[in-house]
Amino acid sequence: MPWRFLGYVGYYVGAGLISGAVVHHPMDPTRYSLIAAAGVLVFLVATFLNEVVLASEKPALAKTLRVLGASTMLSFGLGMLSGGMQHFADLPYRCAVLIPVGLVLAFVAYFLKEDKKPWRRVFGLMGLAVLVVAALTFAGLRHYAPTMGEAGGGHSHGNAVTEKTDDGGHGTNRNAPPGNAPTTPAPNPTAPAETHPDEESGHDDGHHH
Repeated sequence: MPWRFLGYVGYYVGAGLISGAVVHHPMDPTRYSLIAAAGVLVFLVATFLNEVVLASEKPALAKTLRVLGASTMLSFGLGMLSGGMQHFADLPYRCAVLIPVGLVLAFVAYFLKEDKKPWRRVFGLMGLAVLVVAALTFAGLRHYAPTMGEAGGGHSHGNAVTEKTDDGGHGTNRNAPPGNAPTTPAPNPTAPAETHPDEESGHDDGHHH
């Protein structure tokens, strides 16, 4: 029982690491690639523990490899789906893609892992229904995404998604849709102070009245 508990904890911890990594990856690719790799490793260890070590019947090598491969796909699908839903208010354009793609990936991976004849499910009516839902979800989220910049919400990623500033202190926001390049106002030149002719010098001609 404790081992099976650890296996299920590994499922959720692995998916949680991946969900954060796929959303935040553009902010620091090296760091979040390592986090995603760690999440996949944890998810695969949990899968091997539950599906092979603790299984009542040991699966054949071919089935074990299929289960591990499908579990890798499933971990990314669940991570993209949950991470996109959690951070849509912060990164709407990126998450509008992650959510439907994650849904389709998780659906395909689940039946590859669990079903004896997965392709009949994937390319059947259920697969078509999932594909339609994913397409409608993408269209709806993409249409709604521009309003998120006005409404705000969630915890801010403004500092993280802004590219490194140049010497002038100006950055580029990666959360804006393509074509909306920021404009930098030209600095206002400071007009030289006018000097009164009588104040140009403290000249003393020596005459007193």
